[in-house]
Amino acid sequence: MSQYVRAKKHLGQHFLKDENIAANIVDALPKYKTPHHVIEVGPGMGVLTKYLIKLPNINLKVAEIDWDSVAYLKTNYPALSDSIIEKDFLQLNLAEIFDGPLAVIGNYPYNISSQILFKALENKQQVDCCIGMFQKEVAERIAAPKGSKTYGILSVLCQAFYTVEYLFTVHENVFIPPPKVKSAVIRLIRRDTIDIECNHVLFFRVVKTAFNQRRKTLRNALKPILNGATITTDLLEKRAEQLGVDEFVVLTNLIANTIK
Repeated sequence: MSQYVRAKKHLGQHFLKDENIAANIVDALPKYKTPHHVIEVGPGMGVLTKYLIKLPNINLKVAEIDWDSVAYLKTNYPALSDSIIEKDFLQLNLAEIFDGPLAVIGNYPYNISSQILFKALENKQQVDCCIGMFQKEVAERIAAPKGSKTYGILSVLCQAFYTVEYLFTVHENVFIPPPKVKSAVIRLIRRDTIDIECNHVLFFRVVKTAFNQRRKTLRNALKPILNGATITTDLLEKRAEQLGVDEFVVLTNLIANTIK
């Protein structure tokens, strides 16, 4: 085994080399008073892991599909060997692995970073915190307010269930190899209540359909869902980026009551 792991393009690997940034990412994790489950996605050579294993009151597991990285971790962090999950995080059944609340953290592979968030949303009853490194434009999109050009599907869905914080921007030169774009670290903390008082499945469908044709008014963009049904509301005269979470909830309930 070589001293270092070679980054693999097909896995979207860009290894963070700045120790201060790594420590700051881990510091953004809430301080738990009782044992709490934490999973790191794509630990690579353990730049975050080395700080995570020092934290009290966490049950740490890491999910890694790169066998070079797994071998490196087992050699350099032998105490972690039994906590390495050699599987794709996106394919894991989190409820089977963890028996309580779960925090997700990582220097996420850019090619699956959005999918990681959708995975957290699918498991929002269990995932109470998600912290990580994203491409800057993706991070800005997630944290964007309504009315912004970058406001979109991820913005609405994440903000419906989590408080989103854009923590800091990260320069390209702190990675091996350097990506072609700037990066950013964001934190999602689950809201006290995730009951948004509408059908969640329909809510997701309405939001995704609305933004798929964001230049159209919602009356036209949502035709596939309305299927000829008539709804009287000024909301349908707006475009998707003009609606906040609460307005999407109202619209979802109006649609549910009309098409049921």
